[in-house]
Amino acid sequence: MENQFKQIATLIGDPTRATIMWTLLEGKAFTATELAIAVTTSPQNISMHLTKLVQANLLVVESQGRHKYYRFARKEIAYAIEAMISLVPPSISTQSTKTEKISGIKHCRTCYDHLAGKVGVALTDSLLQQQLLLDTSGGFEISPEGEKWFTEFGIPLTVLKQQKRSFLRPCLDWSERRPHMAGSVATALLDKMLLENWLRKTKDSRALTVTAKGKKEFQSRLGITI
Repeated sequence: MENQFKQIATLIGDPTRATIMWTLLEGKAFTATELAIAVTTSPQNISMHLTKLVQANLLVVESQGRHKYYRFARKEIAYAIEAMISLVPPSISTQSTKTEKISGIKHCRTCYDHLAGKVGVALTDSLLQQQLLLDTSGGFEISPEGEKWFTEFGIPLTVLKQQKRSFLRPCLDWSERRPHMAGSVATALLDKMLLENWLRKTKDSRALTVTAKGKKEFQSRLGITI
């Protein structure tokens, strides 16, 4: 186990491969050419790095027609990469936190397939304060009142519980340094908010925009002022 951990750490620690992993956090699959552009390297070099990541079962490659697409082999790998960012020391600012400008990605973003950033943490806090979520020693649980709330919001909890992935768990937010919710419930909640136009994706970025409708709904349904 120790040797395997060292191998994984060495693989991810390479600057080029680290940038590949960071790029894939967008949540979609990329071709080798797209990744080469993102990393600013040659097709030959990107191919070598991608081969190593695939061989280590960190990435998988899927063929569609003439193209090959690379993505994380498991969602847990994306969560681990996101969590590693929490190791970066918080920047020291001389400005007051009240006047501090918050960048888009810190304010509201996707953490691979769920909501993160200031808005994601505020959402989790609100659900906990209303006791729709319960913070237990084993992680997060949905209360009976929470089951009713999620069901009325159109989140199929029964279906999600049958999936072969984490149902609900805390995920440490690297910008807020506090947990937001992750798992299939969080993914379904983000999808619903995008579908209902509470949130909009930003081109070529993990940052999300909270719409005017979203601000109103966050306030009325969750008591969150954005």
